[in-house]
Amino acid sequence: MPSYSRDGVEIAFLDEGQGEPMVLVHGFASNKEVNWVAPGWVSTLTRAGRRVIALDNRGHGQSSKLYDPAAYHSSIMAEDIRGLIEYLGFEHADVMGYSMGARNTAFLALAHPERTRSAVLGGLGMRLVDGVGLPDTIADALEAPAGAPIADPTAYLFRAFAEQTKSDLRALAACLRGSRQMLSRDEVGRIAVPLMVAVGSTDPIAGSPEGLAALIPGAQALVIPGRDHMLAVGDRTYKNGVLEFLAKRP
Repeated sequence: MPSYSRDGVEIAFLDEGQGEPMVLVHGFASNKEVNWVAPGWVSTLTRAGRRVIALDNRGHGQSSKLYDPAAYHSSIMAEDIRGLIEYLGFEHADVMGYSMGARNTAFLALAHPERTRSAVLGGLGMRLVDGVGLPDTIADALEAPAGAPIADPTAYLFRAFAEQTKSDLRALAACLRGSRQMLSRDEVGRIAVPLMVAVGSTDPIAGSPEGLAALIPGAQALVIPGRDHMLAVGDRTYKNGVLEFLAKRP
C-alpha cells in the first residue's frame, strides 16, 4: 500500500483508475476500504473515468497512530489531504469526505481553494457550524475495558464498529477528542469552490444539509431518502447525485 509522509506522519492511500483525480476522505473509526471500497465508490468512480485516491486518515487504517488529541485538529487533517494532492503532483482535485472526512474537506476547501476543484460533504450538514456531531461518550466507550457495559447506544455502536474494523481504540479516542472543530457562518460563507452537501433523511448526527448549503454561495443540497448516517454511504441516490454534480461542476 503506498503512503506519503508529512511531518513524520505516514498517510497510507490507494490509487486506482485513470482520468481526473478525486480524493476520498473517510469518516471517524472507518478506513478507506470500509468507507469507499466495500460500498462500491471506488468502482463507481473509476468506471466513470476518474482516478480515485482514497487515504487513511491519521489514527486510522494503515496510517500512523497518534495519541495526542492535539494531533487531530481538523485543520491539521485537512493539511494531510492537501499534502497528498501535492505529493501526487496534482494541481488540484475534486475531494469528497464523509462525516469527519467531510469536516476535514470543508477545512481544506476554505484554506486551500486552489487545491480543491470541488468538494462533496457527505454525512455532515449544519453540525459543521452548529455542533460537533459525535458526542464525547464515544471516546469514553472506546477507552472502556473490553466487555464493560456501554449504556449510550451511539457510543456502543461506534465501539462495536471500531472493533469490527480492528482499529486502534486509543488512537480513535484521541482523534475524537481532538478533531471536532467547527467553522463559523462567516467562514463557510467564504468557501469559494463548487460544493454539494449530501445527508441521509434520517441521519441524527449530521444536521440539515439544506441549512448548510444555504450558507455557502452556489452550494447544493442532496437529501438521501430513507437513509441514516451509516446506510447513506453506499446509497445509489448518493452515488448518482455525486456523478451528476461532478459532470456539471465548472
